[in-house]
Amino acid sequence: MLSWADVSRALTGTVPLYIALMLGYGSVRWWRTFTAEHCDGINRMVCFFIIPLFSFQFTAAHADPFETNYSVIAADAISKILAVFLIAVWAKFCRVTDRAGWCITGFSLCTLTNLLLVGVPVAKSMYGQLGIDLLIQLSVVQATLWFPILLCFLELRKSFQDKESSRNGSLPSSDVEKDSFVDPTTRSQWSLFKIVGWKLAVNPNIYACVFGVIWAIISRRRKLKMPEIVDDSIQILSKAGIGTAMFNIGIFMAMQRKVIACGTKVAIFALVLRFVVGPALTTLGALAVGLHGGVLQITIIQAALPQAITTFIFAKEYGLHADVFSTAVVFGTLVSLPVLVAYCAALQVIQG
Repeated sequence: MLSWADVSRALTGTVPLYIALMLGYGSVRWWRTFTAEHCDGINRMVCFFIIPLFSFQFTAAHADPFETNYSVIAADAISKILAVFLIAVWAKFCRVTDRAGWCITGFSLCTLTNLLLVGVPVAKSMYGQLGIDLLIQLSVVQATLWFPILLCFLELRKSFQDKESSRNGSLPSSDVEKDSFVDPTTRSQWSLFKIVGWKLAVNPNIYACVFGVIWAIISRRRKLKMPEIVDDSIQILSKAGIGTAMFNIGIFMAMQRKVIACGTKVAIFALVLRFVVGPALTTLGALAVGLHGGVLQITIIQAALPQAITTFIFAKEYGLHADVFSTAVVFGTLVSLPVLVAYCAALQVIQG
């Protein structure tokens, strides 16, 4: 169970996020410093410069395929496959205009969590080094596999929208209804995938993780150390990532009519996906591969962490429900601590 000292450590890691958030909010709402164009520019800098540098630095330092708990990784993968199936069924029977977009959003809300900033301090306080090791391993997989897969679908959706906009004249892509990714009667699937493939090939978020894993394997095999000048050059920007992202969320929220820009019902739906559906699916995946004891508890707890900040950055860049993700990040992080305590207590009672 979390002690007051553990709670204090968790707050120490999360309160600075809200300082950055409030500075961003105040810079628009009270001081009129930034505009919507500035918000887009900051978001693009974070998306294409800071996040790739952070991903490279993190994977280069922590990726180790020879010391990975593949049972936990398998449980996590099964939960994500279940999430895809569940969301696809939901989208099929729900009346939504942008089914593909809501499938991507639902998957992100169910499965992509803030493993490092919130997860590691909580896991350390409850499970010690084992918790830290497992969350870092899951963070590496999230950065190198699941975020690139998310980017693939975001690029595919955006490319389809751009083609629809061109075909329909001057309609902006955000106003076009999107009910399936590819319409074979109006365009070549191969042409669309070539466009997506090229965009992904030049997206630094993709190859930053690949280079990070390659360097991690080589450095461990050959006992190499990254040159200090290179490491410092990367860190000078990568360290600014989380704070800048939260600052930008604050700017975005200040530009909306309401603090909960997506509406109360959608916000509740997003939080249910994050804190109920995600952990439930992860529990099924963990039981399916036979996890037990502390490893089982850690696997479930990490699925109940707040929303990954990176998902807002990608959502804003690709024009997909940024209002939903800003709400999920800000309010999800606020309620995450009592939720995690409740999950921890329940797991300890269930497992004796």
